[in-house]
Amino acid sequence: MTSAVPLPPPASVLDLAPAAVVPVVVVEDAADAVPLARALVAGGLPAIEVTLRTPAALDAIREMSGSVPGAVVGAGTVISPEQVTACARAGARFLVSPGWTDVLLTAMRACGLPFLPGVSTTSEVVALLERGVRDMKFFPAQAAGGTGYLRSLAGPLPQARFCPTGGIGPDNAPEYLALPNVRRVGGSWMVPAEAVAARDWSRIEGLARAASRLSAGGTCR
Repeated sequence: MTSAVPLPPPASVLDLAPAAVVPVVVVEDAADAVPLARALVAGGLPAIEVTLRTPAALDAIREMSGSVPGAVVGAGTVISPEQVTACARAGARFLVSPGWTDVLLTAMRACGLPFLPGVSTTSEVVALLERGVRDMKFFPAQAAGGTGYLRSLAGPLPQARFCPTGGIGPDNAPEYLALPNVRRVGGSWMVPAEAVAARDWSRIEGLARAASRLSAGGTCR
């Protein structure tokens, strides 16, 4: 990675919506996109990350963004400049990557959308801080050291803020949210695959409502 002149990033992904939990969803059928987004918004989770893991992902972003009032729809698993462009054209409101390079970071900055680049090491965190980026995705959270690792970063790097994702569920989400350097967590426990396959939107709404009660500081609202 080469050095770069720090530039101010656009508005933070971590400040786009009040809920402390961001649903990370995989959409296999674009026909499910709108009812899924409606269930999540009704449950109090308006910021929705649609991962680019299926051919339906871009259509899902387009449908959710255009048809669900209150939804703040973003794209996850963004790993190339081409995907950055495609997601912006589909109506994504924010971008999330599992990792980053200078090429990807430049593309995300240039598109003007808020972005959350992924990190899993201290060196990656410091490199992003050098580039003027304070808000990051910590991924894969549990495998990369979990709450203990993030707690260790809070002392020497208090300016870095994280949205941990990967291995997070209702049992450990409060532990992450209790950390001073964690503003949001991402997870998929409120959109279980079997509920999406069964189109059980009421179940998803209920799970989202329970997740929406979590807040930064490790408390429930």
